[in-house]
Amino acid sequence: MIRAVIIDDEKNNIENMVSLLRKHELPVAIIGSATNADDAISTIVATNPDLLFLDIQMPEKNGFDVLKALPHYQFEVIFVTAFDQYGIQAVKFSAIDYLLKPVNPEELKTSILKVEAKLNQRKQNFQLENLMELIKNKDAKKDHKLALASTKEIRFVHTDEIIRCESSNTYTQFYLADGKNIMVSKPIFEYEEMLGNYDFIRCHQSHLVNSKFIKSLVKEDSGYLLLNDDTRIPISRGKKENVLKALNTIKK
Repeated sequence: MIRAVIIDDEKNNIENMVSLLRKHELPVAIIGSATNADDAISTIVATNPDLLFLDIQMPEKNGFDVLKALPHYQFEVIFVTAFDQYGIQAVKFSAIDYLLKPVNPEELKTSILKVEAKLNQRKQNFQLENLMELIKNKDAKKDHKLALASTKEIRFVHTDEIIRCESSNTYTQFYLADGKNIMVSKPIFEYEEMLGNYDFIRCHQSHLVNSKFIKSLVKEDSGYLLLNDDTRIPISRGKKENVLKALNTIKK
């Protein structure tokens, strides 16, 4: 059984999670709960859980404040929260699971299966450590790392090391500055959302490009972006105006 603690400022949400876990016979034993950050910290320290169900939005101190107060991350986390723009973006950046309220039972089952797999490996939780670096250094974008989960590993890559992303059905291929490629089983639109604030430009249905590596915009042949390594990336007709605006904004 996975030993878990639930942290949520609303008791009915804690009760609902317990009910869902029991109803669907998931292998989780709730060993503690808390409705505020201070009680959460003491509960986690006292129980040493395998898993936290952690709400992001709580009064006074939020879920990230709870994690900041802990010296080590020897547990997994499933964030259970109402929509929180920056919080969800940071969680996605680190490839950590989250569930939006009200919790979907099938999504809960999937998250628990992932936790089981990770706990069986018993590795240090680098994803959670990366998340906390993002939260602590929100404005230091050059230091932010994106978690890329391939079939073999989870690699943490600085955003300015990513040259471009290319769509392949529901997969995305990342081309890195060191010459390596990483294939990730997520569609490119998810990374467009994540990397939009890091000067990445969606110039085509299949292409997302880091503006740092753009040498020029060439108008011939229907238009394309010429990268520093002389790679040509097409610009679709529908995205040409947005590309021009983005390039002008970045230059300023």
